[in-house]
Amino acid sequence: MRLKMLVSRSICLFMFALLAISAFTQQPATVPKLESSHSQARLPGPIAPAGAPPASILLIRHAEKLTDGQLDLSPTGFKRASLLPNLFTPGRIDLPIPQVIFATHQSKHSNRPVETVTPLAAALHLPIDSSIAHEGYAALAAELLSGKYAGKVVLVAWHHGTLPALAAVLGVRPPYTPWPDQQFDRVWKIDYKDGKATVLDIPQHLMPGDSN
Repeated sequence: MRLKMLVSRSICLFMFALLAISAFTQQPATVPKLESSHSQARLPGPIAPAGAPPASILLIRHAEKLTDGQLDLSPTGFKRASLLPNLFTPGRIDLPIPQVIFATHQSKHSNRPVETVTPLAAALHLPIDSSIAHEGYAALAAELLSGKYAGKVVLVAWHHGTLPALAAVLGVRPPYTPWPDQQFDRVWKIDYKDGKATVLDIPQHLMPGDSN
């Protein structure tokens, strides 16, 4: 009798184990999902260079703006613009001196990129190419990678909404996306060397309170 009870108990435990294994193997595997922002998901891929790339491309956002919908910089923004030439002094060895300057074409909402780089262009005796509209960042990237600016240092002042996408089509992963609404004091430095593009996020340190 005792032997029968032990055998019966063993059979029950065995059947229970089989049912548990079957239930486990039928459960779908759970794979952790990678977190990504909506902006990251929409970033375009890099475009193929048509010629030798620039040595460096410096991407900046326009300086501080007014909050009443006007298209100009705020007084703080004009102050930052006036100090922008200080980024390219001998003491700032991390930022090479621009040889070409681009800025977003004026729209009915903003002339801030052109206003931002006007003092710098005057200090460097360079023209400002503002022929490309804000939405035309892919056309700008194609122009920059056309071979026309091979080996040069190019500075681009653009709107923050498309700066991550511009960096992406130029061949690098943006340091962050989206560009923060209240951030006006950073430089994304894209370097091209040995067929590879790299990017650094560099502080301007032009005004009190600028980020590190």
